[in-house]
Amino acid sequence: MDQGTVNPTMKLEQQGITGLGYVYYNRSEAELQDAAVAAGEGVTGKGGTFLVTSGKHTGRSPKDNFVVRYPSVEDTIWWENNPPMEPAKFDALYADMLAHMKGGTYNVQDLFGGADPAHRLDVRVVTELTWHGLFIRHMLRRPDASELETFTPDFTIINCPSFKADPEKHGCRSETVIALNFDAKLILIGGTEYAGENKKSVFTLLNYLLPEKGIMPMHCSANHAPGNPVDTAVFFGLSGTGKTTLSADPSRTLIGDDEHGWSDRGTFNFEGGCYAKTIGLDPEAEPEIYATCSMPHTVIENMVYDEDTMELDFEDDSLTANMRCAYPLNYISNASDNALGGHPKNIIMLTCDAFGVLPPIARLTPAQAMYHFLSGFTSKVAGTERGVTEPEPTFSTCFGAPFMPRRPEVYGNLLRTKSASHGATCWLVNTGWTGGAYGTGARMPIKATRALLAAALDGTLIESTFRKDPHFGFEVPVSVDGLDDKLLNPRDTWADKDAYDAQASKLVTMFSDNFEKYVPFIDDDVKAAAIG
Repeated sequence: MDQGTVNPTMKLEQQGITGLGYVYYNRSEAELQDAAVAAGEGVTGKGGTFLVTSGKHTGRSPKDNFVVRYPSVEDTIWWENNPPMEPAKFDALYADMLAHMKGGTYNVQDLFGGADPAHRLDVRVVTELTWHGLFIRHMLRRPDASELETFTPDFTIINCPSFKADPEKHGCRSETVIALNFDAKLILIGGTEYAGENKKSVFTLLNYLLPEKGIMPMHCSANHAPGNPVDTAVFFGLSGTGKTTLSADPSRTLIGDDEHGWSDRGTFNFEGGCYAKTIGLDPEAEPEIYATCSMPHTVIENMVYDEDTMELDFEDDSLTANMRCAYPLNYISNASDNALGGHPKNIIMLTCDAFGVLPPIARLTPAQAMYHFLSGFTSKVAGTERGVTEPEPTFSTCFGAPFMPRRPEVYGNLLRTKSASHGATCWLVNTGWTGGAYGTGARMPIKATRALLAAALDGTLIESTFRKDPHFGFEVPVSVDGLDDKLLNPRDTWADKDAYDAQASKLVTMFSDNFEKYVPFIDDDVKAAAIG
């Protein structure tokens, strides 16, 4: 039985998905939440939020992501980063998942990936869990009712958490599987309730498709000066580095918090919402994001709460440190109406340095920018991925290796070309530790980071006096108004200077060792900018 608004010529039956029980097309946020609560998937919290836990999977499962290996993608997929699945194994997986779905109740959301109509992807998301429909309705862009009547998906995602994959039969690693099939225009997700896999799948699709159009897909947040989209800034960084927090600056207009494209027309958000980490969320430091945690239909994922008062505990990470809230972009008062910006004037690369040796901000040359973009040094933050329990130094190329289906140089060259064409200034910003490594030092004060970013974005920082860092070669401001000069020179923040020197040397070696694999693919100026 079908209910809801849908293109009558493009129901699931027309896609070969038959034998289901009830299918609900394009339900509203209120309808989805009511149905999810009625099904026992979660409960209604303060302000009409939706509180839910995702079981044993409280983060992405990158090792369980596969790309189906067809001749059409053989030469363009970065196979070292995207494990292959044989077509016959995918066919078996699809057949078994469809058989598993027979007689079940499913929700369908027809949505857009991309705010620029010229470059958007029309995505159909079929979910077993009703709350996943609510989540993805927040995260992607919602068509008008009239657009739904003619909606034809470019790709379809089927998410069935109760389905358990068979590694031997389906060519995967475990009972959890995320399989991307470019030829069939299908993504199958099974064995995980973590909602983030839905949005990650769309991002991966766009990361593959857009470079063919000369568009750079970016794992970044973005904002622009009020009333002036030409003054756009983008913020690269992995989860937990501050992308969402720092881009939600009330003095600027938010374009988006996580995923964007950079075309010949400028910057555009892929999404229609935000997926923010809530651990330690401070109502004073992050009032806008904090406020969404008591707004109607915000999905509160994996947070501990008082069952009597429904008060959320922002410090209790007993379920996961990767506790999150998902909400539509319009819940942020300074969000852009059209999610479009100009060509980036400033490019911010955020790193969470668990070694405590990088300065809070540094200016990069174009060659250094490509070097650091390809290096993607940061720390995996506790809870973002399964098995990570404390910050772990890592190199994630393009600040988003799990989302990159093509080789890193494809994205690095796009960044380099576009930055040069449009005269962007690049900055490396450390939101990690100062005064010592993780366990000894302290997290970089967010007020200091915001002050430095404000100076970078309003153009005053570029007029400062800079010194060349002896270890890393980039330029670091000597002093900034209102900031302790000592913070700008990490060595000065360490009680044990010899320990700092040892840590810095260790990190230099890590940079050098990591970059060896890119040397055959890069130009001489980038090689000259290499560390170590």
